[in-house]
Amino acid sequence: MPNDSVIWVARDISDRKAAEEALHQKNEQLANTLQELKLTQQELIQSEKMAALGQLIAGIAHEINTPLGAIRASIGNISTALDNSIRQLPRLFQQLSLEQQTYFFALLEATRQSQPILSFREERLLKRALKKELETQGVEDADTIAATLVKIGITQDITPFLPLLQYPNHSLILEAVYNLSMQQNNSDNIILAVERASKIVFALKSYARQNNSSQMTMTQVTEGIDVVLTIYQNMLKQGIEVIKKYQQVPPILCYAEELNQVWTNLLHNAIQAMSNRGRLEINVFEENRQLVVQLTDSGSGIPPEIKERIFDPFFTTKPAGEGSGLGLDIVRKILDKHQGKIEVNSQPGRTTFSVLLPIR
Repeated sequence: MPNDSVIWVARDISDRKAAEEALHQKNEQLANTLQELKLTQQELIQSEKMAALGQLIAGIAHEINTPLGAIRASIGNISTALDNSIRQLPRLFQQLSLEQQTYFFALLEATRQSQPILSFREERLLKRALKKELETQGVEDADTIAATLVKIGITQDITPFLPLLQYPNHSLILEAVYNLSMQQNNSDNIILAVERASKIVFALKSYARQNNSSQMTMTQVTEGIDVVLTIYQNMLKQGIEVIKKYQQVPPILCYAEELNQVWTNLLHNAIQAMSNRGRLEINVFEENRQLVVQLTDSGSGIPPEIKERIFDPFFTTKPAGEGSGLGLDIVRKILDKHQGKIEVNSQPGRTTFSVLLPIR
């Protein structure tokens, strides 16, 4: 065999190895680029999330300060009522017969029953009705007694307490019951305020959390929607009626924090479309092995000429400084990642964004 044939084979093997090495390097570069793109998208989503949170932070602070103010006021009320009770009760029980003590505790127990919150108009109507009934029964100082009974939540059948109210020392008894019931009511207020503040803090923590894990988790989508609604509560309560229609749906495999950004962007757009006044309806249901989330607002609608462009990067109808134009583009990218899709149907006074996610 000629020597030049050996040289040709050697060159052929060397060229193939060089090509394989170049291909390997290109694959590594492509993998690195893909990873960088994923990280960039995560950073973009987190940046958009923090930007939205920054706009809402003043309202969120107000939402937290409100229950804290209620706690502070309730503690002061409890302290005053407790001081009065400690001073009154020993002297009062020395004056009460066993029968009167029985009525006293029955009245006190009745005040512990759950009572609806009344408007000023409802209070006036109830007070007027109670006053009339007390006067019919010959109870003296009916106006003052009626006002006290309404305050302690005795607004229905007062017949069992008429003997007590007809005693000469009824004012001392009612005052003692009032002070004790106020301690209970204010304790309940503190519990509600703590629960409210805890809910807001939990929502903030859940919303702001950045999860860099590449693993999907089984998540109940409605929980994420409720987190976002809590974050936006201060804006919503300015004049937007929220109607939630959640059907029983299974949890889905998803990136929960990223889906929260979907709900954030859609909710934020709906609020702006309604100028903080209107009706927002959220429907969640299962259809054809897909989980469907629909957000319908009563805003001005999307003009037909721009409807096809709203998902384009950097497209925005908002004034400079109010929007990046990336919100709906991010929404679509997140849903693409979940093999889901988004649809929009709009007319003046009614715009619906429908998010469809596979159930697997």
